Amino acid sequence: MSGSGGDAGGRGSAGGRSNTGKNGQGGSGGGRGNGGPRDASRRNAKGRERNRGPQRNFTEQAPSQRSRRADPARLVAFEVLRAVAEEDAYANLVLPARIRQHHLDKRDAGFATELSYGALRSQGTYDAILARCVDRPLAQLDPAVLDALRIGAHQLLAMRVPAHAALDQTVGLARAVIGAGPSTLINAVLRKVAAHPLEEWLDLLVAGETDETKIASLRYAHPEWIVRAMRQSLVAHGRPAAEIDELLEADNAAPVVNLVALPGLGSLDEALENGAAPGELVEGSALSSGGDLGRLASVRAGTTRVQDVGSQLVARALAAVDLGPAKDGDRTDSAPHAGAPEAWLDLCAGPGGKAALLGALAHQRGATLLANEPAPHRAKLVSQALSAIPHGSWQVRTGDGRDVGAEQPERYNRVLVDVPCTGLGALRRRPESRWRRSPKDIADLGPLQRDLLASALAAVRPGGVVAYVTCSPHPAETTAVVADVLRKRTDVELLDAGAALDAVSLTGSLGAGHELTGQLWPHIHQTDAMFLALIKKKA
Repeated sequence: MSGSGGDAGGRGSAGGRSNTGKNGQGGSGGGRGNGGPRDASRRNAKGRERNRGPQRNFTEQAPSQRSRRADPARLVAFEVLRAVAEEDAYANLVLPARIRQHHLDKRDAGFATELSYGALRSQGTYDAILARCVDRPLAQLDPAVLDALRIGAHQLLAMRVPAHAALDQTVGLARAVIGAGPSTLINAVLRKVAAHPLEEWLDLLVAGETDETKIASLRYAHPEWIVRAMRQSLVAHGRPAAEIDELLEADNAAPVVNLVALPGLGSLDEALENGAAPGELVEGSALSSGGDLGRLASVRAGTTRVQDVGSQLVARALAAVDLGPAKDGDRTDSAPHAGAPEAWLDLCAGPGGKAALLGALAHQRGATLLANEPAPHRAKLVSQALSAIPHGSWQVRTGDGRDVGAEQPERYNRVLVDVPCTGLGALRRRPESRWRRSPKDIADLGPLQRDLLASALAAVRPGGVVAYVTCSPHPAETTAVVADVLRKRTDVELLDAGAALDAVSLTGSLGAGHELTGQLWPHIHQTDAMFLALIKKKA
């Protein structure tokens, strides 16, 4: 759980006042109500006390007004949580729009981001704490009240916000957007939450508990089934199960924004001039502390993009595989003749991040890219992502990827099949997803993943390569899918995906390979937990 993102005394400190009395008008030294002499210099000609100056304007900052005012950064966080709960929205898509809508500066945007993501990420743990502070089941609370309580709990337990500021501003937010009645409940509950720091609360929650999975679930804010799944995933990919705490903790760290300059088209100069740091894992990448990246001209132009380093590595690994010289014997009726430009396929291209990087790499080499996406609205996003690349080198197809192999057999030299998955490898970037997913999703997605990989293998030409990619380390979505599909074929072979990842990394030693597949990890590589299998069709 993150401990960053607040400020010690500024954000939400009730107008910067200190030493305030019960009604916000007390103070230290010679003020009203303390029995001391009044300063005659503050009286006007009629004997009335003059206003004390702009720093304490009683008309504008009366207690009733202060307590009903919603701080913009906290309001943004509340709106994000409400959109996630009511509209099934994704926080990483809603948040930037809300930040722009409320005109937050960089500092307030950072606060709103930490508050939104932190409250969503640690929802399960906060709910367990809140359940001990509320006199009724949490399910009986109004959902908006519960979201306000989660926002307050994150400030009190995991941010550098003084308790009085967290209470005052959260109650003020509630009065402004929910109502006076609920704000009284919120005030009472958060005062109970503030009675213990986070570590003490965690000790109270796990006291007497012997189930290690349940303890980890509470301490690291992951559903129990995901704790078990991640432990199983570590072992399946050759890592010790003892790394589970490190992995769960890495899921809770605020992710650094990764940038990529499209090869031959983009530049990171502007991003570096605005505080980004050069990436240490893959060329053409940078790490940004955040802010509104849409202000950068290269980002607006689409030649510099936000993309996790793990996604960059798997796309570059596919593009870098040495296929050897094309031979006339490799031809089929639908395949290009020997010596023709390579044809590349992104079978599941939406929303277009990997397609853009592949398209730029293809353009550099004189190859062409077909980006397939079944959903029309996502196909438009793919077209937008590719728009910075010369149009003659790419095309977008809207259709079911399962049909491409039959319709265009043995047509492509390189095929990326980044299948729909549970996204368990990107929990740090999608904080709400851990509470949305269930084991049933893994079972439901399995047939689709196998069909898409089979279609990709049908679409690749002899001598070509397929990259099977998931943003999940779960063996049921990774090694099991690959094994099931390859078991039915004799014309394909696994290449060393770990070595391919090493070859395109700046370090050259990711140590991501296990039994010829590659698996990246947040706690080891500081990337999403991307899985890669490279499958070559025999010539």
